Amino acid sequence: MQKENIGTFKLLNKDNKARTGLFYTAHGVIQTPIFMPVGTVGTVKAIAPDDLDNIQAEIILGNTYHLHLRPGDELIKGFGGLHEFISWDKPILTDSGGYQAFSLSSLRKISEAGVEFRSHLNGAKLNFTPEKVIEIQRNLNSDIMMVLDECVAYGTDKEYTAKSIELTTRWAKRSRVYYPQNSGQNLLFAITQGGFFNDLRTESVEQLTCDDLFDGYAIGGVSVGEPKPEMYQLMEHTAPLLPETRPRYLMGVGTPLDIVYGIAQGVDMFDCVLPTRNARNGTLYTSLGKVNIKRKEFAEDKNSLDPNCSCYTCRTFSRAYLRHLFVSQELLAFRLNSLHNLTYFLNIVQKARQAINEKRYNAFLNEMIALYPDEAALGGIGLGV
Repeated sequence: MQKENIGTFKLLNKDNKARTGLFYTAHGVIQTPIFMPVGTVGTVKAIAPDDLDNIQAEIILGNTYHLHLRPGDELIKGFGGLHEFISWDKPILTDSGGYQAFSLSSLRKISEAGVEFRSHLNGAKLNFTPEKVIEIQRNLNSDIMMVLDECVAYGTDKEYTAKSIELTTRWAKRSRVYYPQNSGQNLLFAITQGGFFNDLRTESVEQLTCDDLFDGYAIGGVSVGEPKPEMYQLMEHTAPLLPETRPRYLMGVGTPLDIVYGIAQGVDMFDCVLPTRNARNGTLYTSLGKVNIKRKEFAEDKNSLDPNCSCYTCRTFSRAYLRHLFVSQELLAFRLNSLHNLTYFLNIVQKARQAINEKRYNAFLNEMIALYPDEAALGGIGLGV
């Protein structure tokens, strides 16, 4: 990849607000919309890098907080960075630790300087400043680095949320000063916040985009316990406010229906642990709906898991065998189930790109709503949206 192309986002097609594009990084070009498998500690659980290659994953995630704790970002730097350490030669995005500041709230204290943690492993004191978070991610040498932000819980009052977005903006601008634009091959995304207040979401976007300082923009603070209709309304309001010339990333979302609805609002990038976590619990996504492979009804089922899927799991094994592996607690169940679920999620975004390019995205969205009617009803969306 030529250095002058790194960070370029090329918009290809639009169908209403849904869009396709190409995003250039030091380790390759990402087709958007894209789903990014989560590899928290340098591995997508139960899945090897060649598996990810075979299912055409284009980018994975690592977690700044967890990799800093173990094996240590300095150790990873000594191997040449995270790509070399885990033998993955495609793009990597690393989050900032901001979500851990939310999820580990009993172990942390937030101030202007940053976040003071107590390690969930041994209680050791950690200080994450905006600058420290960039330093860690530079050691990891990820293609896309996220700024430190504060993620507020659902139900946080407006007064605190307003102060929080100001702090998140100051942290983001400190990160940009510490790592100036065009100073290397690592790209830097800002994270918009604002809770579930439309005016604060608008304000956060305006604060972070006014000087065009960042290579992409994320919508943070979702999947924090809010009802589904509120998350969808937040997507509808916020995504179109973000710059059209930069990738838009909805963090930590979500289900297949969440993803296709987010794409309809103009979101380009998604990540979630759901496909691999559910795979390990025996819940599998198929073109015919969700399958709980634990159920006794599959004990003698000779059919493949999904007749419309060409992944290794579906090409090779019966539902009966997959059930046998799972109820026998065989480790192979984790791999085969995860391989299928990730393939399903990656196929969703591939089909979404095709539908957008062919100007039939609304029809594709309605197909997905029909496949997940209960979730659609819970989210307050119906056919013809």
